[in-house]
Amino acid sequence: MIRPSAAAPSAVFAVVLASIALMGPLAIHLFLPVIPWLKADFGVSDALAQLAFSISLFTMAFTTLIHGALSDRYGRRPMMLAGLALFLIGSAVSAFASSAELLVAGRVIQAMGAGAGIALSRVIARDAYGPEALVKAIAYLTMAYTFGPFIAPPISGLLIDAFGWRSVFWFALGAGGMIATAAYIVLYETHPKAARTSGSFMTMFRGYGRLFAKPRFTAFVMQTAFSSGTFFTLAGASGALMQVYLGRSAFEYGLYFLFSPVGYLLGNLIASRLSGKVGIELMVLIGTIIALTSVIGLSTFVLIDYVMPLVIFIPSFIVALGQGIALSNAQAGAIRTIPELGGMASGIGVFLQLLGGAVFTQLYGIFADDTPLPVIQVMAVSAVLNLAMGIACYVMRPKPIVSA
Repeated sequence: MIRPSAAAPSAVFAVVLASIALMGPLAIHLFLPVIPWLKADFGVSDALAQLAFSISLFTMAFTTLIHGALSDRYGRRPMMLAGLALFLIGSAVSAFASSAELLVAGRVIQAMGAGAGIALSRVIARDAYGPEALVKAIAYLTMAYTFGPFIAPPISGLLIDAFGWRSVFWFALGAGGMIATAAYIVLYETHPKAARTSGSFMTMFRGYGRLFAKPRFTAFVMQTAFSSGTFFTLAGASGALMQVYLGRSAFEYGLYFLFSPVGYLLGNLIASRLSGKVGIELMVLIGTIIALTSVIGLSTFVLIDYVMPLVIFIPSFIVALGQGIALSNAQAGAIRTIPELGGMASGIGVFLQLLGGAVFTQLYGIFADDTPLPVIQVMAVSAVLNLAMGIACYVMRPKPIVSA
């Protein structure tokens, strides 16, 4: 199916594209309340239970690079439909899993499909809407993506309390099936054969080398990695802390989790309002300071042994606020480093953002013991590194040109 005309895409096309952007939250945030139940049902260690969460971040990080490159060669529509099929297969395998190892395998397949939604929804928007309307289209997709963490944990918690943890994957299968059906009917090919590339891998690697040769670029993208490490460590641990350490229900956990997306939305709103008025390097630095302050506050309450839901989720709100302020500015700074490599820079930024979250959540899983102490230890490392990158971005900011 090819684009029917040069007219602007329909509203239905936009809704379907926004729905595809929800695949990432379905693979990540829908699973968070499941972690304690996985440990209890299969009798696995904290590290293996945490792997079932972090593996999705690892997988999506690497497949965002692969899906984008393959879509440049073979077209957007076949790669997107293949990704949706993988998401459905992975959800079904996870729902039927008879062991933790099989569940992890299902999560890998599910995340491979979700990576297509993350990687291709924006590039399809770029193809379909053109450069004039691209900013508005991406803002729309970002809003849709952010909507996922609002609804996923409460729905997941309610399903677990009512029907058990496997119902979470049946829900993902049903939601993914509706999205896949709509995409098959509505989504047309936006990347014609004449525009497809056949560049070699050596060309791609040379581009990577040019970007990472710029210390300022490296500081920007590593800031996104460490920022996500702080955020996802707390997000990944919060389910066990609420349900095991504090003895609260999965649904109650899902409601408290709303603090995080609210903080992230507010941070993005602040960043957009101050765009062009405050330098991006200063905004990145402010975001990293906010995140570290939150970790210090959480650590103080944990060390005096005063832990309650708000002690966990107010810091979660503040960490997400700092991430929202810094992330869009860091991504913009990375993309502007070498303008002709802006697409590659954006892909690297997304890759490291997901990879940073995966590395630190799995690091937490190695030391996890269902108490808050390992959480603050891992978060402290990521938050300090995050601040170091924020300072580096600010120190390396372009100096203003002084006229004679």
